[in-house]
Amino acid sequence: MEEENKYLGTGNIPKLMLKFSVPCVLSLLVSALYNIVDQIFIGNSELSVLGNAATGVVFPLFVISQAFAWCFGDGCAAYLNICQGRNDAEKAHKAIGSGLTLTIISGLLLMALFYPLKIPVLTLFGASENSIGLASEYFVIILGFFPVYMAMNMMNGVMRSDGSPAWAMASMLAGAATNIVLDALFIIVLKLGMAGAAWATVAGQTVSLVICAVYFTFFTKTFKLSLKSLIPDFKVFVHALKLGVSSFITQMTIVVISVLCNVMLSKYGAMSPYGKDIPIALIAVESKVFTVVISIVVGIVLGCQPIIGYNVGADNTDRVKKIYLYILICTLTVSITATILFEAAPRAVAGIFGEPDPAQGIDTEMYWDFAVKLFRIFLMFITFTLTIKMSSIFFQAAGRPVLAVIASVVRDIVCFVPLACILPMFYGIDGVLWAAPVSDFVAIIVAVVLTVLYFKKLKPKQEKEAERD
Repeated sequence: MEEENKYLGTGNIPKLMLKFSVPCVLSLLVSALYNIVDQIFIGNSELSVLGNAATGVVFPLFVISQAFAWCFGDGCAAYLNICQGRNDAEKAHKAIGSGLTLTIISGLLLMALFYPLKIPVLTLFGASENSIGLASEYFVIILGFFPVYMAMNMMNGVMRSDGSPAWAMASMLAGAATNIVLDALFIIVLKLGMAGAAWATVAGQTVSLVICAVYFTFFTKTFKLSLKSLIPDFKVFVHALKLGVSSFITQMTIVVISVLCNVMLSKYGAMSPYGKDIPIALIAVESKVFTVVISIVVGIVLGCQPIIGYNVGADNTDRVKKIYLYILICTLTVSITATILFEAAPRAVAGIFGEPDPAQGIDTEMYWDFAVKLFRIFLMFITFTLTIKMSSIFFQAAGRPVLAVIASVVRDIVCFVPLACILPMFYGIDGVLWAAPVSDFVAIIVAVVLTVLYFKKLKPKQEKEAERD
């Protein structure tokens, strides 16, 4: 393992970032296409705004499944890289095998939980009487493939940390291509509606999983799985779980925010000229657009995870600092570009997902008015949002899950949740939108403080050895 990965501690950092991050960014962008393509085809079909609202209601349930998959996958990936720095191959394969088994079990448990509670859950998540039927039709099919979707996500993260970002990208690209082709066939040609969108999505996920399984069976570089590896070893897996818990908490906070936004937008939308369905449909569109942008930043830092983990494990302090600086520069470049786009052309961005259909009772003028307002206010400080997210993932890769959790939770739970509940009392539906930039402003201060403290306490290898002596 040491010989396989020692270049992570000596190679040129920008070149390493290009090698690892570009495939990871492309992989996550392709992954984002699973939901975005559905949204675009649905929005431009006869399903229109109500179809978009239906997928928006289902979105939090996708994130719940990702919370478990990314917790196990990101934790195993970070632990694998730290094991590489310590030259410890034995614990790595046990942790990864345990994580894969527990991911599949979690998917089965989520199916058992959500099938009988389908209608109450979708209603809780913001489905109106107009969209509940479409949401239910879509979700029933998606839920049946949760174990496939979760296993694919878990394995994809480990593949990147194993030094094979191209395999991870290939698995996602093949799945997305399948999804796009079948979306066009099922929705546009065969007119299968929401069921067609769902079947196209799960078919793509299955193709991705098959490619991941082939890699895990024949092509792994720094670990080898056997049937024995798949028997959960909790004594070893707990170390990976600690590193992945921040991913779980981060994803679950997204669930809380998504549900809260849907509930508050539905409540205060009904009191406004927009009604219930316009805000719900457009927040679904916004979340998919935001997913594209954040996938770039997350892809950059996750791609660097092997470099970060290895150098932290090897106590290469100076390289860890340089890696952080390069990632920060990339994050600021992406986020400032996105801010300019969303502030200057919000209607054009929202228009990609279709026009409102007056036959559904949707007021076209109100639809576009809210679209412009949503993008300009809600994503005003997206630069802060992405920097916070980048810092959280960096801390996780560096083996500091507590810092990762704090950086994420302050923005989403401590700030956004209470503000999204309080501000609408005074400013109506606009108050829900303003909760985001205010939360970003407060949370970025906390993230900066955590980062400064982390690097102040980071000690080089020589100093650690001197303290032991």
